[in-house]
Amino acid sequence: MNPMMKDGSVVIIGAGIIGIACAHYLAADGRKVTVLDKGTIADGCSYGNCGQITPSHVLPLNSPDAIKSGVLSLFDSRAPFRVKPQLEPVFINWMLQFARRCTHGRMIEAATSLKSILDSSFQEFESLLDGGVVDCDWNKSGTLYVYRSQKMFEAFAKTDDLLTRHFAVSAKRLSGADLPAFEPALRQDLAGGYFYEQDALVHPSRFAKAWVRKLQNDGVKFVENCEVISLDKEGARIKSVMTSKGVYEADDVVLAAGAFSPTLAREFECAIPVLPGKGYSVTVARPSVCPKVSMIMPEHNVAITPFAEGLRFGSMMEFVGFDSDIPEFRTRQLKECGKAYLRMETPKAHEEEWFGWRPMTWDSLPIIGRAPKLSNALIATGHCMMGLMLAPATGKLAAEILGERATHIPDAPFSPARFNA
Repeated sequence: MNPMMKDGSVVIIGAGIIGIACAHYLAADGRKVTVLDKGTIADGCSYGNCGQITPSHVLPLNSPDAIKSGVLSLFDSRAPFRVKPQLEPVFINWMLQFARRCTHGRMIEAATSLKSILDSSFQEFESLLDGGVVDCDWNKSGTLYVYRSQKMFEAFAKTDDLLTRHFAVSAKRLSGADLPAFEPALRQDLAGGYFYEQDALVHPSRFAKAWVRKLQNDGVKFVENCEVISLDKEGARIKSVMTSKGVYEADDVVLAAGAFSPTLAREFECAIPVLPGKGYSVTVARPSVCPKVSMIMPEHNVAITPFAEGLRFGSMMEFVGFDSDIPEFRTRQLKECGKAYLRMETPKAHEEEWFGWRPMTWDSLPIIGRAPKLSNALIATGHCMMGLMLAPATGKLAAEILGERATHIPDAPFSPARFNA
């Protein structure tokens, strides 16, 4: 690497958790970092997600069952996994490419790559949080997958066996009779659950904001309400970023704008096949009997996470474009999930409701790597439902790639080149 590049300037487009993570590792390399966002810092999916850090969640969205779920959702607007038909060529192509990858072999291939970056990210989280780099909630309490249906509970045994055989990820199996003693907040009429003790939990917005404060104290500059207009290029190199708040010169540029990254694909001269996958969350006051561990209810596609100040119900997956409504039935679905699984009344009110657009790729893998046609641009987006989970490893990879060092995990599966052949 050119020694002069060590102190070179880096402009990061996007101040979500991925942009924040990239800023951390690049600043640690001695780079002068500026982070731009057209909105506010740590907003969007970095704010209202369920905060689960789950190495157990290694299987991708493109599973053999995904096509069936998607087709059925065409006839049920309230399905937890919903696809709204759209005639745009970009949408149609994305769905066709996704469907091609909904096979057992492709699922295992994607999961193998996800396993490497999930494990890396978990180690980085422990270093950041246990080491006091970021002072924030960090709870290694595990994740409990809970089932109401005995049939679905027994069927998950095959998935647990697959995770054990292929990825050395194993759960403790709990019968319905064992669940209340293990987690007193659960009802007594459930079929059973699987507990992955290696998983953890962090409050997403508190973590992101604490990380930003630390970076600002270290000299990283964050600029809010700053929309990128264009890139000033000279040949295959970006000279500066033109924005609504002026011009920012840069030796390197990182695109980490989440679901909005494709709006700049032409400027970065590469394909960024990301669709917005809409998710929701509702946060209610902590009930008198509150769960101790983070939970996932696969039958309802809902996650439940206990925080110090509240209980959050979240998830759903809707391919409905950049729709910004929060339908009342979605918040009701989330809250009613508590009544179905927990020893609590359905909350009559909630403290906060939220939605966000996840950046979904058709192969369920993030996009991390140099833009194929620009020598000083890096793409870091497409993290699907795992932006928080994969942020530290993504930031570390970004610093290694821009620093022209060997990467700590194989980066080829995440390269933008796979879409730009």
